[in-house]
Amino acid sequence: MLPNIKSAIKRVKTSEARHAQNISQKSELRTAIKKVEKTAAGKGDQVKETVKSALLEATSLLDKAARRGKIHKNKAARKKSRLTRKVANL
Repeated sequence: MLPNIKSAIKRVKTSEARHAQNISQKSELRTAIKKVEKTAAGKGDQVKETVKSALLEATSLLDKAARRGKIHKNKAARKKSRLTRKVANL
C-alpha cells in the first residue's frame, strides 16, 4: 500500500534506495570474506601473497562497513581477528 502524503512517498523511495545499497555493500563484504577463507585453504608461495591482498581488502571493507553503521564495530573486529588468525596459520 502506497502512502498518499508526498513526504511519506519520498520516505518510501529513499528507504528502498538505501536498503538496496545496504544489501549490495553487505554482499560485497561477505564475498570478500569468503575469498580470504577460500584462498587461505590453498597451498604455495603465490597463495600467501594472494591471501594477504585479499585480507587487506576484506579488512578495509569491514572497517568501512562498521564506520558507516552497516555492521556493529565489534562484529567487524571479531571477523578481522578470525580472518587474521586463519591467514597467520599458513
